[in-house]
Amino acid sequence: MGRKHSSKETSKAAWAEEGDRQLRRLLEDEQLRSTLLGAYTTARSAYGRLSNGEGPKALLEDRGLQQELLQVAGAVREATEALKEPEPEKPRRRRHRGRSLLLLLAAVTLALVLSEDLRSKVLDMMFGAEEEFDYTSTTVPPTPAPAGVPGD
Repeated sequence: MGRKHSSKETSKAAWAEEGDRQLRRLLEDEQLRSTLLGAYTTARSAYGRLSNGEGPKALLEDRGLQQELLQVAGAVREATEALKEPEPEKPRRRRHRGRSLLLLLAAVTLALVLSEDLRSKVLDMMFGAEEEFDYTSTTVPPTPAPAGVPGD
């Protein structure tokens, strides 16, 4: 039977794997190495200014030291962000607007072809309602010749 791993062993293995991944990233990423090297040199310079005999008083009074410490903090933050695993991108939902528009157009066309009522409503909306009227002639019809009179 297989040996069960304790949660402590699992967490140690995960921690070692994460360290291995970060070390590989450090070896492969030139920009990350230069960021960490810059942070290290700036931190050494800041430490030299701090230990020149003034002690903690220099933290409050020395503007150059304060700027160096801010640079160190920024570089360390940048390196930390670079070491973090990037968030996996969410798969984008494709939008089929063209397909939906074509389907809608086909449905409307089919409805217009098959329904005479709908077709007449659409035509009435576009061109105005048809006026229905009764035709009455304003001319007088010719009177028929009398029945008793012989024709020429």
